[in-house]
Amino acid sequence: MPDSLASRIALTVVLALLLTQAVSALVYLTDRSEGPPIHGPNVLIQRVTAIVQLVESTPASDRERVVRAIDDPVLRVEWHPDRPPPLGPAFSAGRFEGLKRRLRDQLNTADRNILVEVQLPPDGGIDDRPPPPFLGGDEPRRWGPHVRLSVRLGDGSWLSFTGGDPLPGPFRIVRFLLWMGAIVAVILLVSLLAARRAAGPLASFAAAAERLSVAGQADPLAEEGPRELRAAIHAFNRMQARLARFVADRTQMLAAISHDLRTPITRLRLRAELVEDPEMQRRMLADLDEMEAMISATLAFARDDAQREPRGRFDLADLLQSLCDDRVDAGHHALYAGPPHAVAEGRPVALRRALANLMDNAIKYGGGFTVRLDREADAIGQNRHALIHIDDDGPGIPEAEFEKVFAPFYRLERSRSRDTGGVGLGLSTARSIIRGHGGDVTLANRAGGGLRATVTLPL
Repeated sequence: MPDSLASRIALTVVLALLLTQAVSALVYLTDRSEGPPIHGPNVLIQRVTAIVQLVESTPASDRERVVRAIDDPVLRVEWHPDRPPPLGPAFSAGRFEGLKRRLRDQLNTADRNILVEVQLPPDGGIDDRPPPPFLGGDEPRRWGPHVRLSVRLGDGSWLSFTGGDPLPGPFRIVRFLLWMGAIVAVILLVSLLAARRAAGPLASFAAAAERLSVAGQADPLAEEGPRELRAAIHAFNRMQARLARFVADRTQMLAAISHDLRTPITRLRLRAELVEDPEMQRRMLADLDEMEAMISATLAFARDDAQREPRGRFDLADLLQSLCDDRVDAGHHALYAGPPHAVAEGRPVALRRALANLMDNAIKYGGGFTVRLDREADAIGQNRHALIHIDDDGPGIPEAEFEKVFAPFYRLERSRSRDTGGVGLGLSTARSIIRGHGGDVTLANRAGGGLRATVTLPL
């Protein structure tokens, strides 16, 4: 096989053209006649002469059997003891004298009685059909059933010769369409197989890129296929390895920073215990607790341990119901509205964490929430995505803040109090997890008041 993609495409085109030529040659060779046309004037005269001589030399008692053996669909032969009945509305004219003269010459009987009849069309008018080439006229036409040649034998009986139905020619419309359909089908099949073989590595490459964008990791691809594709796969594998090293280095760096910061925080906590003013001590310890919570949250966000959870199938509806039940047990308003079951694929623990962050955010700023689970159908009517709407009754947020609140450490409430604002990583973590499943989360203000968080997940 050629090494470059361009060469393989060119080879596919060339092979298709060669196949077309081969099939065309096959059609030409199989449809060629092995000799002159059976209805040509010379062959017709020779056959009629031979049959007349054979029948004349056959005893009268055996003539019908001999004629039946000679008769075929191409040239119908009949023997009549007397003059054959008229063909029907027909005419005979002097333009057939040339044919008669040639037959008499072949039979060596100048006074042989020969009749040529041409049947009139059904309407009884003059036959305007072009005659066979040996009967006169310029347009070629086969000897057909509308023409009958009758020859009187020496004993007064007659032989009649009538053309059979025209044989299907190589380019009759039905046969032509069948041949062309077969050619197109073969070429299409060969082209599809060649294209599929050439595009197979591309499909694997695209699937690996999709896995990398969703799961954050993918197995290295085998470097196979055309030269250009091998170069792209090699670059993709190197990029994936660099990304993995970058994430690992970042996580290790943040872990080291977290460890190094916890040591001075612990020393500050010990010193705060020595402060005699109770109010000042309380504030110092609160600030230290907040710093330690921020460090822990930052490390968990950067590490994203949920990505190490294996993917599997789970009941999304059951997960949402259990999250609502947990918050109802804690004394909050939480209502689930949707189907009892909806099977999805993903990391259920990570999704539980992401959805819990959204629900807790709705409780914190809206006093409660209602969860609705719907299914979004694609163009052919298949359920491909789940839509999760989390509606609260809070004041909502400005439209300009819809995207900003998903940024790490961004909070609408500028207070740094953990009791009101948290550290600002809840929505960022939720979006990171949901996008890692191939979905997304967006915010919008409801017409009747309150905020709606919409989560889209593939089923």
